[in-house]
Amino acid sequence: MKRLVLLILVLVQTSLVLGQTSLKKIDLERGDFHAGFKHYLTTDSTRTYKRIYDWNNKSIPRPIPISIWYPSDKTLDDTEPMGILDYMEILKEEEEWEYLPNDQILNWFYYPNNLANQNHLRERTIAQYGIRSAEGTFPVVVYAPSYQASSIENFAMCEYLASHGYVVVSSPSRGAENRFLEGGTPKDLETQARDIEFLITEAQKLPYVDTNHIATMGFSFGGLSNVLSQMRNKNIMAIVSLDGSIKYQYDTLKKSPFFNIDKVDVPFIHMAQKNIPEQVLAEDKIDPVLNTKFEFYDSLTHSKAYQLKFHNMTHSYFSTLGVLFQPRDERQDKTDSEIMESYRLVSQYALHFLDAFLKDDPIALKFLNNDPSQNGIARDVLDYQAKEPQEKGFGFNDFNELAAEQNYDNLNALYESLLKEHPTLELPEGKLNNLGLQLVFNPKTSEHGINVFLLATTLYPNSSNLFDSLAEAYLFLGETDKAITSFKKSLDLNPQNQNAIDRLEQLRK
Repeated sequence: MKRLVLLILVLVQTSLVLGQTSLKKIDLERGDFHAGFKHYLTTDSTRTYKRIYDWNNKSIPRPIPISIWYPSDKTLDDTEPMGILDYMEILKEEEEWEYLPNDQILNWFYYPNNLANQNHLRERTIAQYGIRSAEGTFPVVVYAPSYQASSIENFAMCEYLASHGYVVVSSPSRGAENRFLEGGTPKDLETQARDIEFLITEAQKLPYVDTNHIATMGFSFGGLSNVLSQMRNKNIMAIVSLDGSIKYQYDTLKKSPFFNIDKVDVPFIHMAQKNIPEQVLAEDKIDPVLNTKFEFYDSLTHSKAYQLKFHNMTHSYFSTLGVLFQPRDERQDKTDSEIMESYRLVSQYALHFLDAFLKDDPIALKFLNNDPSQNGIARDVLDYQAKEPQEKGFGFNDFNELAAEQNYDNLNALYESLLKEHPTLELPEGKLNNLGLQLVFNPKTSEHGINVFLLATTLYPNSSNLFDSLAEAYLFLGETDKAITSFKKSLDLNPQNQNAIDRLEQLRK
């Protein structure tokens, strides 16, 4: 009997060891480059911060720990690749427990201190710390972590992208005043969006970054913040959402003063968890509508957009740390092999998406546009849908942006050229009048305002009001003769224009 019990225990332990995850089993195929990595601390002096566990009231400039993965064509032969423990030491630093002994990491931070997780800490990755970057410049991906998470939470995917020719830059998800967020509030959203923008500026300092090709990638709450960043940063060319909260907390984004769905006009991909089972919905008090509702995706009109649902993935497993360390939920989680397969596919889709829209790779675009079965993916692994962008209307604000870029010179020629490309373009009289006055009364842009009025009176030659405003503009600049001519023209068009009558009388005196 004792021998039977012992045999059963051995079989169970062997099964656990054989069934556990590992970087080797995830098997992300490395690209043509070696992966380099570096990590450093800088500060954002425009914001203040408190380290709460220092137990003082001292405010300091906001610390920004930065992790960077990058392509390299050379390894350091005498240096071992980084270990998972090296990454977990960065997690310690970002949690503000720098001096915590390493043997306490699993007791302290989120994950069970069991044999499988202890073995993970001894695994080696493919990145080498501090190796020289490859020659040339590479597109950059700004990675936004999940709620209150570390910059290294998705290190395997970041290494994978670096090996395929991308620079990936990340910092931890932290609150506005200290490392704790408020609960996913608009303030939290704004804080992480500003961190993303800080990282874009930081990345642009790197000599191996192609500053004209930038994308954001966000997991969970980071997948909400990166959309806000794109809404107010034209240099972001594409958005990757790893089960991003853009699906679950769209109302939070709508509360931002910078919210404008029309600004999202870049390619977008959302990779989502499977439908949450009824048992979990009931026990965890989750609104069932989250399984089906995706208002943000449905509202996109100007983006090439993709939506994938992975049937073997729950939310936690869109990050490396989740796949390796997260305890499985017996109510809904699939097997380790199914989870690792799906994580590998998520990484591949992210890479193909970035290759298609940051590197203009037609093979990658074909992969994206294929039905998954055409890519050799079983139909029960994921659902797929995509939609094309609608043609974006070209309006007054778009015209004004182009006019400003050329200092409001040659506006008639600009208008004629745009009209050929956008036959429905309209420049309303009232908006031209308002813009002209705004520019004229600013001493730095007065001549720009005159040019706007000259265009406006060409487009609306029978507008007494526009000639009256042009006359006021000339008068403001001290060009009395031109002001008199314009007031007279306004009065010819509208003999009842009392302002023109009064101004001409004043000028005659």
